[in-house]
Amino acid sequence: MNDASDDPNLTLLGHSENRLPASPDEAKLETFPNRNAQRDFLIELDYPEFSSVCPVTGQPDSAQLEIRYIPDQVCVETKSLKFYLASFRNTAAFNEDIVNRVLDDLVAACQPRKMTVRGRFSPRGGVRLTAEAAYPDLEEK
Repeated sequence: MNDASDDPNLTLLGHSENRLPASPDEAKLETFPNRNAQRDFLIELDYPEFSSVCPVTGQPDSAQLEIRYIPDQVCVETKSLKFYLASFRNTAAFNEDIVNRVLDDLVAACQPRKMTVRGRFSPRGGVRLTAEAAYPDLEEK
C-alpha cells in the first residue's frame, strides 16, 4: 500500500505543517484516488470546532459542521480539510454563506456523486441557526 510520500498531490499528510492558511482562499483542499469508485459508499466528516466571524457585529460564531458525501473518483484528504475549515476562523461571513461556500469548494475539489454540508451554529440572541446545502441541489418537497 502506498503512503503519503508516494502521492505528489498530498502536501500536508505525513508532514508536520502547522501553519494554518489565513483564509479559505489561501487553503488547498487535497484529494486522493478512491480505490472503491465502483461502489457507492458514504463518508461522514464531523467538525465540531468550526469558527468564523459575524460580518455585522464582528463577534465570533461557532458551529458544528457535518459533511456527508458519496465520492466518485477521488476522496477529500482530511488533514487538508481540517486546515481549510480552520482557515475560516477570521473570515467574516453569514452562516448561510459559509455552508454554501464549503459545499461549493468541496464539490470543486472532489466532484462527488452526492454531498451535503450542514452547519449547526451556536445560538445568537436565543436563536439557533442550522443551514444545509446539497449537491446536486436539495430536491423540492
